[in-house]
Amino acid sequence: MRKIGEKNLSTELRICKGIRRAVLSAAMLSLLALTACSTGQAKTADSPVPGGDEQGGEIFIAAAASLKPVMEEVLIPGFTKSHPVFTVTGTYDSSGKLQKQIEEGLEADLFLSAATKQMDALNEKGLLDSASVTMLLENQIVLIVPEGSEDSYGSFTDIEKAAVIAIGDPDSVPAGQYAKEALTQTGLWDSLNTKLSLGTNVTEVLNWVAEGSADAGIVYATDAATTQRVKVIAPAPEGSLSERVLYPAAILSGSGSRDGAELFLAYLKSSEAKDAFSSYGFSPLPE
Repeated sequence: MRKIGEKNLSTELRICKGIRRAVLSAAMLSLLALTACSTGQAKTADSPVPGGDEQGGEIFIAAAASLKPVMEEVLIPGFTKSHPVFTVTGTYDSSGKLQKQIEEGLEADLFLSAATKQMDALNEKGLLDSASVTMLLENQIVLIVPEGSEDSYGSFTDIEKAAVIAIGDPDSVPAGQYAKEALTQTGLWDSLNTKLSLGTNVTEVLNWVAEGSADAGIVYATDAATTQRVKVIAPAPEGSLSERVLYPAAILSGSGSRDGAELFLAYLKSSEAKDAFSSYGFSPLPE
């Protein structure tokens, strides 16, 4: 039989053990917390997170169709790797169509055009941050034919041998405007009018020639370099264009992600981006 004193003693021992366990648990939790804090501080000091000081957000880019390969395959992934707090979405079409969409309220942060004409038009309407306008790249237009038919052509003016000729619509596609000017200067425009098939952007023209729907076409050299299904015959003759084929970029005045737009535009002028542009056939311009 247990005596009352023994019961009290047992109870006290259990209480003491409970208190001791609580104290030890608290001590262990404190030690773990201190260790975690120290580890976190070490990581912060030794391994800063890219873009850690950036608020992030979405960046919307309206870019000429000829820029899509380099943008989607290299530049956007490269930027988001360095700035993981941002997501970047690109929409691509002829510069003329994009100009019209921006005038009608397209929500974009950056505009990359394949010609100065569209950029100037938007700037005159106050839709761009004038101070941000930058001449990024230079390109050239070339005569292309489907692979396997190149032996029938030897120069740019041999385009007149083709039965169906694809070019961008000169009313909205910069590559088409350049094509029309080159053909006019070489005295071929009027005679080729009935042979022309007008594309809505330069990518469409490239595809028509690649699949054989057109016997010849005029596209940017960078577009021709994206596929082995076409062959380049020759660039536009020297002096046939009054202006160089330049690609300007600018931040839209109504940008909803100004910080992101500035960061991306700065990235486009970096050595990393210039190397990417060069690998796709563009000629980056000095600042």
